[in-house]
Amino acid sequence: QVQLVESGGGLVQPGGSLRISCAVSGLTFRRSGMAWFRQAPGKEREFVAAISWSGTTTDYADSVKGRFTILRDNVDNKVGLQMNSLKPEDTAVYYCAATKGPYSTNEATYDYWGQGTQVTVTS
Repeated sequence: QVQLVESGGGLVQPGGSLRISCAVSGLTFRRSGMAWFRQAPGKEREFVAAISWSGTTTDYADSVKGRFTILRDNVDNKVGLQMNSLKPEDTAVYYCAATKGPYSTNEATYDYWGQGTQVTVTS
């Protein structure tokens, strides 16, 4: 059974930093493309960042480029998202996603999803 479990969400002030993490089990993690998506209240889920199975290639939404960094650990089967210079518009539920194939920015590509972790940016 494949499980993706996010952690590390919380409340942070504008300009602050937060790191969220996703622990993956039941999947050949080192061969899986991974991504983070987010969904703000009243909005559709949107792509945030993705990383190749090797970790050598990454892709980011324009809205987070230069502020967010996606990382993966193929030993501990985890993927993380380091978020810096956070803005109120980054407030959303953040979802970890895994695909059995190459990574993509398209959520339809992803086979497995976590339950999400809330990130709230407010003063």
